[in-house]
Amino acid sequence: MRLRTVGVKLSLALIALVAGALAIVYVAVVPTLENRLVDGRISQLQRTADAIVSDYTRQVDEPGFVWDSFVTAESQVRGVRVTAYQVVSEASPVYLRAFAESNPLGQSEGGDPLAHRAAEQARTQSGVVERSGAQVAEVAVPFGGAYVLLVAAPLDDTLGTVSLVRERFIAAGVIALLAAALVGFLLARVFGRRIHRLERAAERIAGGRFDEPVVDTSADELGELAVAFDRMRERLAVLERARREFIANASHELRTPIFALGGHVELLTDEDMDEDTRREFLAEMRVQIERLTKLATDLLDLSRLDAGRLHVELAPVDLGEIAGSLAAEFGGVGRGRDHLLEAEPELGATALADEERVRQIGRILVENAILHTPPGTEIRLTTGEAVDGVELRVEDSGPGIPAGDQQQVFERFYRGDGTITSGSGLGLAIAKELAVVMGGEIGLDSRPGRTVFTLKLPRSPTPVDEPEPALAR
Repeated sequence: MRLRTVGVKLSLALIALVAGALAIVYVAVVPTLENRLVDGRISQLQRTADAIVSDYTRQVDEPGFVWDSFVTAESQVRGVRVTAYQVVSEASPVYLRAFAESNPLGQSEGGDPLAHRAAEQARTQSGVVERSGAQVAEVAVPFGGAYVLLVAAPLDDTLGTVSLVRERFIAAGVIALLAAALVGFLLARVFGRRIHRLERAAERIAGGRFDEPVVDTSADELGELAVAFDRMRERLAVLERARREFIANASHELRTPIFALGGHVELLTDEDMDEDTRREFLAEMRVQIERLTKLATDLLDLSRLDAGRLHVELAPVDLGEIAGSLAAEFGGVGRGRDHLLEAEPELGATALADEERVRQIGRILVENAILHTPPGTEIRLTTGEAVDGVELRVEDSGPGIPAGDQQQVFERFYRGDGTITSGSGLGLAIAKELAVVMGGEIGLDSRPGRTVFTLKLPRSPTPVDEPEPALAR
């Protein structure tokens, strides 16, 4: 197993965490336990020394009092070593003489250091000293004006208890580390398998296979990541289908006029064709060439929009003027199809947009209204203020767009059932994306007898007659 894998890193992190916790507990507990046990033993010796001094005070005046017998008896009864010192010289340094001792401790000539300090400072002294390689707790108590009582006890039992606790703690720590390593390894395998599943899913998605869902039922971060992967898979599947449909539809739209042109060119080679038929074929060929040109332009615009390379110049644009010019531009086409076009602009509807792109959107909406409504339909172009912008509206009195088609009319190559099939089906898709590029949107409100496409754009802070510098996007 490589050390750089997530599983190994997880195992090592868990081991390090447990080891760190054990080290902190060891440092906090073992030395404290040792200090408390030693301090407790010294406190116990302090009470014992006070009790021996009290016994001395009661027995010293009794007939037959003998120091050696007294010290030996107290040592046996209380289970400690007892030594009585007499202060021989009070001059600095103080000189002591041990004249009664229960168990000799191998002290140096001149007395015990703690006994010296007790005699010099005339108060009780305590501490831990080393005797013959062993740790001994001692308490020295001055009493009777010329004596020092030294009470001592070995710390073997106390330190043995601490050593036992230390050994068991280390053993428990080793077991805990092994358990942590095992748990970390098992968790690493579980998480490693889940991560590998996500890795394989990512490779499938990168390879263009979107049929198999990404499944992880856990509610943790990996589960959330799997859900995000699956959403990405679904979105990419939709985009892939759209791409294939786009290519198929574009190929179809291109093939139709090319096939028509090929047929007309072949027919034009007939030498017996009369002049009127030749003119009719040439006119039809011109229509097909215009259709190819418009389709190529639309596809180029879409490719630029998809790549984010469509350039727009934002400047103040009078939507009322555009509505009037569009009504005049399409007036002849409308009359030819028995449509009445009229503009009802509102003063002051000034947008911050690209004028040519706004006109392109307006042409798409007006042409859409003319082509997909029956003769006799009225078409109105209006402008006005909105809550947070300005609007250009194209309204017609046609039969309306079915509710099921309203969410799809802005999709590329979409043409609803029963509609006139002229056009490429790209116009509304281009119009919507152009509006977004300029910071606006296109809305649709349709019901039988009234359909309104609304282009909503940001309001310009300055009027058209006081233009601000153009902003590039």
